[in-house]
Amino acid sequence: MVNRLLESSLLDQRPAEGIASVRSGRRGLLRVGAVQYLNSKPLVHGLSSAEIDYGVDLPSRLADRLSAGQLDVALIPSIELFRGDRYRVVSTACIACRGPVMSVKLFFRTPPGRVARLAVDEGSRTSATLARILLAERHGVSPEVEVLPMGAGLADTAADAVLLIGDRAIGGQAGSFQLIWDLGDEWCRWTGLPFVFAVWAARRDVPAAELARIERLLTQARDHGRTHLAAIAAAEAASHGLTVQQCLGYLRDNLHYCLGTQERLALAAFYAYASKLALAPAGLDVASTMVLAPSP
Repeated sequence: MVNRLLESSLLDQRPAEGIASVRSGRRGLLRVGAVQYLNSKPLVHGLSSAEIDYGVDLPSRLADRLSAGQLDVALIPSIELFRGDRYRVVSTACIACRGPVMSVKLFFRTPPGRVARLAVDEGSRTSATLARILLAERHGVSPEVEVLPMGAGLADTAADAVLLIGDRAIGGQAGSFQLIWDLGDEWCRWTGLPFVFAVWAARRDVPAAELARIERLLTQARDHGRTHLAAIAAAEAASHGLTVQQCLGYLRDNLHYCLGTQERLALAAFYAYASKLALAPAGLDVASTMVLAPSP
């Protein structure tokens, strides 16, 4: 169960200090990157027409580009918040679940307690960490990790367990499996907390005025997307191999998009488990990382 001290550490939140200059993108615009999966569509509704330099990529590549200074703000895997003291959360918009998420699944060929090799989707940094936490904490195993290239599937590996994320996980998978975990559901049942897969984060050298502006844009996009889920489902369903009702149910019932108190506690718990297993550096000030920048 989650340590009660996590809650008190998040209630005493103070904004981080120190702002430097931001590199300019196209025509001097803020460079913003989002993931290309179906689950992000409600968060980015209308962003492509905003006054920003906007593009999409895989979650892991967005994290690398943000780290390299090629982006100013990105929707990154939540584990990337904890790779060091480089980022801060810039919006209450996020990708999270409070039960089954449907698009993050771990397929077992052996019982969980006997997994010696774990294959993970190339784009799955947060979900890969979550899988390793659940296997270690609940079943006492620390398997060797194999990275599956994009386009590879379950048949391309002989690993004891295979993690798939995004659109590939939503559809049915051929093969014989002893067990299939929906990782969102497993975490929520185990901890009693939601799980946060991705957050909007900015480098700490982005000026406060820019952070305030992008926070408003991201909030507006999220709120607009949530009110147009039916239209998003109608536009996206066919390309993802889903019926409109399946797509709408996924966006409306399996996901939620607000980073509230419980979600912050969940992130702190995730960090605590990840750092315990040396999957994230110890000693990070999680509270300051999750404080939105004050208005200038």
